[in-house]
Amino acid sequence: MNKAILITGCSTGIGLYTAQQLHNQGYQVFASARKPADVERLKELGLNSLQLDLDDSLSIRNALLKVLSQSGGELFALFNNGAYGLAGAVEDLSRDALRAQFETNLFGTMELTNLVLPVMRKQGYGRIIQNSSVLGFAAMPYRGAYNCSKFALEGISDTLRQELEGTDIHVSLIEPGPIISDFRKNALKAFEKYINSNDSYHKAQYVSMQDRLEKEGAAAPFTLGPEAVCEKVVHALEARQPQARYYVTKPTYIMGYLKRILSTRMMDKFLIRAGGGGKR
Repeated sequence: MNKAILITGCSTGIGLYTAQQLHNQGYQVFASARKPADVERLKELGLNSLQLDLDDSLSIRNALLKVLSQSGGELFALFNNGAYGLAGAVEDLSRDALRAQFETNLFGTMELTNLVLPVMRKQGYGRIIQNSSVLGFAAMPYRGAYNCSKFALEGISDTLRQELEGTDIHVSLIEPGPIISDFRKNALKAFEKYINSNDSYHKAQYVSMQDRLEKEGAAAPFTLGPEAVCEKVVHALEARQPQARYYVTKPTYIMGYLKRILSTRMMDKFLIRAGGGGKR
């Protein structure tokens, strides 16, 4: 079996770490990134890298064609890791802001997935691994755009898994909590681009939120390194029957448990406090 895997969002964090680890384990890794400078840096690290912009259909198609030309036309796995977060209250989210969040986190991801599926059906096997989030099943305040993009990713991935029943193509969702990466740095850039904080009703909350986004290192309890996600990715790749969902970090396990035992009202109170919301 050809162990070729395409990974999106490899410039830093989870994608970079996972690409390096799988490369060291003998996988034929295709590490992709949006910016040409990041692609060159990945090459310098010894990875087979290529440019792939999830917001650009032509870039997605060209990247996959390049991968298949080097993998003999087969692809064992796709790890959809590329995504970013947009912080901000729902009432401050413009249509353009929501569209941008979904273009990367859902539309581009699923366009690539749908291009890969005929390849996997033809070869008779495959693994599709979606990097979701604890915020894909437990929504927190001031993360509305990201919440809904990940809720949508979970819904469409569950549907796809059902539609692939009876095949040897498996769909798994990874659901991390806080992981050390550039996620907050990129979220701050998106916030500054799309949110007018000075004229917002939520201006007071934005001050503390920006402090958290600007903080170096771990900004939340129980933060783990990218190796915690990579461990689950390896299981999803190598298990004969991979799990539909993989929790990563203690907060994800806590949220999953509370969702099962608390009423919606009680869960809201917990999530509001955890997410930095509440009355001023």
